[in-house]
Amino acid sequence: MRSVRFWAYGDGNIVGLHRTTLEITREDTLTKRGTCIVGVRSNLSLSELDAEIRSLAKQPTTTIRLAMAVAGLSEEIVGRGSTGLTYSDNTSMVARKSTYECGRTLMVQADKAASDLSRAFVKATKKPGAQIDCELSFISQ
Repeated sequence: MRSVRFWAYGDGNIVGLHRTTLEITREDTLTKRGTCIVGVRSNLSLSELDAEIRSLAKQPTTTIRLAMAVAGLSEEIVGRGSTGLTYSDNTSMVARKSTYECGRTLMVQADKAASDLSRAFVKATKKPGAQIDCELSFISQ
């Protein structure tokens, strides 16, 4: 198992309503049209992850877990690795319920999207400057 900790921040425009994806971005702000975004100003992008993590992510048997905590509330999203994951994007990481892959895809077949998060958690991420503590874990089966 490999894990990496990072953080992102809340924003007043977070709505957390997207039904198939959840995104954390390095962007400074967002509009309410970004319904999948639950954190901004992340200090980590997919392109910064090391070769060992990239190798684990390319294995369909790897479980990928994103744990997030803010204001005493926590959420966990669990999905799978896939041979098509490139981790090439330097701005966004997206957990997807589908099997769609692109440079922004963190995991496929995720068990949650933004709309599945508790509304209390989403409300806490709406507070500008609220720190969201995140941990990515890659568990090889």
